[in-house]
Amino acid sequence: MTREPLPDTDPPTRTTDLRMAGEWLTHHDLADTHPTPLLASRLAVRRRARLATYVILAALIIVSALAATSAFSGLQPHRPLPLLALTASVAGLLLAQSLLNRWVRRVDQRAGATLSRRAAHPIQPGGRTVLGRPYAVFAVATSAGAMVLAASALAVPDPTVRQLAVVVLIGLLGATAITAMQLRHLLRFPVVAEDKESLTADVIMRVEDARELTTPNVQWSLPVVLFGTAPGWWNAAAVAYIVLSLAACVALHARTPSCATVAQRAMSVR
Repeated sequence: MTREPLPDTDPPTRTTDLRMAGEWLTHHDLADTHPTPLLASRLAVRRRARLATYVILAALIIVSALAATSAFSGLQPHRPLPLLALTASVAGLLLAQSLLNRWVRRVDQRAGATLSRRAAHPIQPGGRTVLGRPYAVFAVATSAGAMVLAASALAVPDPTVRQLAVVVLIGLLGATAITAMQLRHLLRFPVVAEDKESLTADVIMRVEDARELTTPNVQWSLPVVLFGTAPGWWNAAAVAYIVLSLAACVALHARTPSCATVAQRAMSVR
């Protein structure tokens, strides 16, 4: 069941996946490594999963914005229904992310079952390798900063501002939970490798995904809901937060070792 269908299933797509896998290897200083069907299929699933995650985060921003519009409806600004609907939507998006991670894990398990042998020295990369302290600190700081910023708006006496602040907080908590769920998935799902090259590629994929997760897209987007409604001091603080975190993000990507370097260092100590 695992021998014949793979070559005969959608050859054009598989050829494209192999070509893209070769480009990915070249980009990560592994041009001498030949792209295998295993790597091509894993990268293809990873691309689809990342796109689906972007859709989930975009849906989170959209439902938060829809919940925020209730504050300007002219009715009771403290109505719990929009907040309950937002909370239910966040729970649904968390479930969707969980199912997405399970799908990726099953694809990797099926791929691992087809291997003729495993890597001679398999590793399970830990948080220090996959994420690293600088990116971990950045992720915690940006998430905490966005939550503190939203929570500070709760002190404003305007009920509309307070409701918007609650909406932003719920959205931020949902985004943080989704990111934590993805990081847990990256750290816990088994390594799929049959040799040193595929083992290195596995580590690179984890590091690359973990760094992608630390980009605070939702944390930069949701505070915009309060712009123009919150007091001037809050707007100034929000702009400062976005500018400083953006500068830190650029510096972090420029000064830290590449994903390939991190993977090669992890391999060298084994």
